[in-house]
Amino acid sequence: MTRAEAGKLVAAPGDPHIRLAMLLMLGTAGRIGALLELTWDRVDLDRRIIKLATNDIGPRKGRATVPVNDDLMAALAVAKDAGVSDYVIEWGGRRVGSIKAEFNAAVKRAKTDHCTPHDLRRTAGRFMADGGVPIEEIAQFLGHSNPNVTARPTASSVLSICARQQTR
Repeated sequence: MTRAEAGKLVAAPGDPHIRLAMLLMLGTAGRIGALLELTWDRVDLDRRIIKLATNDIGPRKGRATVPVNDDLMAALAVAKDAGVSDYVIEWGGRRVGSIKAEFNAAVKRAKTDHCTPHDLRRTAGRFMADGGVPIEEIAQFLGHSNPNVTARPTASSVLSICARQQTR
């Protein structure tokens, strides 16, 4: 996605928790599962960081500690003031288990080509690469233990997406 397309998508949701989820995906490059599990005790608004990792024991995909940009900071402050549960992304005072239907509706409203929550994670990585962030740092954001996973030449890798965007 381009920045303009991402902006249209973020402006399209009907419900504030979907917009917040989109901003979190674009701002943290976090997996949607990690973001739906995110609780306020792992968000430090004073230090402007989010710990995506949990203390759960068991196999987990890599999850980073990430900085909070200005747009995300503003959205988190509003969500914190309005929130009534421990979860950052909540609806009706409860944890949200899935955003699939609402996300797909927002994609239609934005008149965006096919887009999934995971595409926003890839887009966040591409935005970092476009901004000159080293691949090793992008790998840390994405929770990849090996930067080669981030850079490998697959259809969905961050660098492949960058290359396709530059040829447009």
